[in-house]
Amino acid sequence: MDNGLDFLKSQINNSVMQHKTFLEGLQDHEQQAEDSRFRDLCSRHIPRVREHQRMLEDYQQALGAEAGEGKKFLGAMLGKARDLADATRESDFLRLVGDIVMSRQAEDTFKTFRDAGRTLNNAQLASIGESGERQHDEYNREANRLVQQMFVEHVRGVEPGSSQDTLSAGGTPA
Repeated sequence: MDNGLDFLKSQINNSVMQHKTFLEGLQDHEQQAEDSRFRDLCSRHIPRVREHQRMLEDYQQALGAEAGEGKKFLGAMLGKARDLADATRESDFLRLVGDIVMSRQAEDTFKTFRDAGRTLNNAQLASIGESGERQHDEYNREANRLVQQMFVEHVRGVEPGSSQDTLSAGGTPA
């Protein structure tokens, strides 16, 4: 395992690839979604996710850590794996579940960057981490609410957004 600046560069490279896969997923799902709530969720968050991708790539460039051909190939393979997984997920519900998993992974990475940046007195890393963690936390809250609604709708066999799909105040099916 790398140490020092080489370790930081490798972790930023990994984060850039993972976050790009999440961004591309949101962009694809915005176009593919049949459920307007899912489309709207993607549309609302794409600009912020795109901004965090830019921040990561700028930091990557500042470190001189641009992904080499092997890393670019791995990134392309991650994208292809996501595309293949999406092809088997024929429902908005399953696509959203996959997006939540990727966002939680990104949120954990950003939390690590935030805390490590503070410990290392690396203001740029801490700032990227704070901003990314906050945005992914917000996305996850909204996405979790929507996936719960979709789950209840599927169990009840009702159309998305119908009046029968609401949850009671306690978070259990009404």
